[in-house]
Amino acid sequence: MGELVPGGNQALPDGALTIRVPGPFDLSALITGEDGKVAGDGDFVFFNQPTAPGARLDGDTVTLRPRALRPGAARVTLVISPADPGTPLGRFPAPVLSVLDERGSPLARFAPPRPSQETVLLLAEIYRRGGGWKVRALGQGYADGLAGVARDFGVDVADDGAAAPARPASARPASGAPVPPASAPPVPASPASASGAPAPVPPMPRVPPTLVAPAPASAAPAPAGGTSPPAGGASWQALDVVNAARARAGAAAVALDGRLTAAAEAHARAMAAHGALALESPDGTSLFHRIAAHGYRPLTIAEHIVSGPRTPREFVDYCLEGAERRGPFHDPAVVHLGIGRAEGPTTGDVYWTAVWARPFTPDGLLRLASEVIALTNAERAAARLAPLAPDPRLTAAAQAHSDDMVARDFYSHTGPEGHQPWDRARAAGATHRGIGENIACGQRSPEEVVRGWMNSPGHRANILKPDFTHIGVGHATGSRAGTYWTQVFGAV
Repeated sequence: MGELVPGGNQALPDGALTIRVPGPFDLSALITGEDGKVAGDGDFVFFNQPTAPGARLDGDTVTLRPRALRPGAARVTLVISPADPGTPLGRFPAPVLSVLDERGSPLARFAPPRPSQETVLLLAEIYRRGGGWKVRALGQGYADGLAGVARDFGVDVADDGAAAPARPASARPASGAPVPPASAPPVPASPASASGAPAPVPPMPRVPPTLVAPAPASAAPAPAGGTSPPAGGASWQALDVVNAARARAGAAAVALDGRLTAAAEAHARAMAAHGALALESPDGTSLFHRIAAHGYRPLTIAEHIVSGPRTPREFVDYCLEGAERRGPFHDPAVVHLGIGRAEGPTTGDVYWTAVWARPFTPDGLLRLASEVIALTNAERAAARLAPLAPDPRLTAAAQAHSDDMVARDFYSHTGPEGHQPWDRARAAGATHRGIGENIACGQRSPEEVVRGWMNSPGHRANILKPDFTHIGVGHATGSRAGTYWTQVFGAV
C-alpha cells in the first residue's frame, strides 16, 4: 500500500475502487471533465444525491467504477466537510483517506496535514491518465463551505431554503376582541438537493426486501399483462441461470416480461452505439423512460448495467460475484425480469442491461408509504418525540408532487408554475398551521431514503421537528432518476 503526501500520485488497477474516509465527516465527490468543471448538477455526489453513473456514496464510502463514469469524465475529486456545517475541521480528528481495490485490498492511504479553520477539504482526486487511472493526494482547504466548493466546480447551487411567506393575519373581529396571533407561517421545505437536479440512479441498487411477501416458490409468476419476450433471446438464455441462483438463496423464481425485455434491449443497443455504460443516453433518454414507453409501471425496480461478459452465463456469474450486484438475484420483492444484450458496431464490446421489477399496485404503494412512516417515527421515538399520524390530505399532496416530478421531469420543491409545498397542501385540503417537505430521488428503498434524509441536517430537522403532528408520503417511479420520494409534514 502506498502512503501518499500532498501532491503525490499513484497508478490504480483497472476495476472498481472503494474510497473510505471514516469519522464525523460528510464525504462528497465531484465528477468533472478535463476543464475541471461538472457537466451538470448530477455530477455532484453527496448525502442527498448519492449516485451518479459510475459512482455511489454510502455513508463514509464512495464506490467508484471509473470506466462506468459518464462520457467525458476525466476526474473525480473527493471532498469532506463537517456533518455540522460551518464547524472548522480543526475541531475534529484528522481525516484519513484509504483507497481499496474491488477485492478490498488496500492500494493507497493519505493522511493530510491537520486542518484548522477550514470547513471543507479537497482530499484527493482520481483522474484519467492515458488509458488508465491514478490517485493524487491534495489536502486543499476551503473556508466558505461545501457550497463554495460546488460553485467553483460549476455546480448550480440553490439557496438553502428561503423563508416561506407568512399567511395574512386575521382581521380584527367586529366585537373589538383582541386580534388573534397570525397563523404560523408554513415551515420552509428543507433543500432536497444542493442543485435541484435529479440524481442519476445507481447501476445495481438494492430493492427493499420487506415490501411484499415472497411469492410461492413453486412457480414463477405470470408476466403482468400476459406479455413475454420472444423465445431464444438473451433473457430466455439467462433465465434458467438466474432462477437457479434465486432458488439457492430461497427466493421465488422470476418471470420474463416482454416490456422490460424490450426496454432493456433498447437501452443495451443505445449503450453499444455510443460505446459507454450509462443509465441515460446522450439524447436524455434514460432506462426508466424506456421502461415507461414500453408500458411497464414498476413499484420497485433494480437494474444491472454491465459491459464485458459475452454470454448470459458469464453475465450472471459476474453479477453474482459482488454482494451489491447479487442483491436482486436474492430479493423476494422482484417478480419480473428483462435482459438486453448488444455488441458495439466497431469494437465488438458487449453491453448488458438487466431490469428487475415488481409492478405497481395501490396496495403496494400503501405498504411502501407505511414503511417510510414507520421508519420516520422510529427516528422520532429515538429522539423522544411523539409519532406522526398519517393524514390523507398531506398524503394526497405528497403523492401528487412525486407524480408531477416524474411526469414533467423536474426535481424541486418549487413546481413549474411556482407552487410551493404549502400551496400544494392547501390545494389538497390541508388546514395545518405549518407545512414542511422533504424530497429525494434515486434511493431504492424506504430504508435508504430515510437514512439519506437523516444524514442531511435540513431534512433531519423536518423529521425531528417537535411541532409536526401529521405526515403524508408519496412515491413514484420513472423519469431520469427512477424513484422520486416526497414527505409532507403538518402541524396542527
